[in-house]
Amino acid sequence: MYYAIIAEDVDNSLDARMQARPAHLERLKVLNSEGRLLIAGPHPVNDSEEPGPAGFSGSLIVAEFASLQAAKSWADEDPYFAAGVYKSVLVKPFKKVLP
Repeated sequence: MYYAIIAEDVDNSLDARMQARPAHLERLKVLNSEGRLLIAGPHPVNDSEEPGPAGFSGSLIVAEFASLQAAKSWADEDPYFAAGVYKSVLVKPFKKVLP
C-alpha cells in the first residue's frame, strides 16, 4: 500500500536541508529503483519552483511500504529528520485514484 509522508520544516531550514540533501536523495533513489516511489518533492515557501534563499516549508513523499509502521520507521530514519530540518512528520495511508 502507498503511504504519504508529509513533513513540515523548522523555520530557516535551507542550510541544514542542503547539507543533508545528498543522503536524503539517496534513500529516495533506492525506493525509486525498487519501483516503490510514486512522488517526492519539497514545498517551496513562496509560489516558485526555485524559491531561492526563502527555501522550503516541508516535503511530501508518497511511496509503497508493507505497513504503516514500516512507513513510519522509514520516515524516522530520514537524514532531514536527523539534521533537524523537519519539525514534524505525519505518515498516513494513501490511496492512488488517478492517473
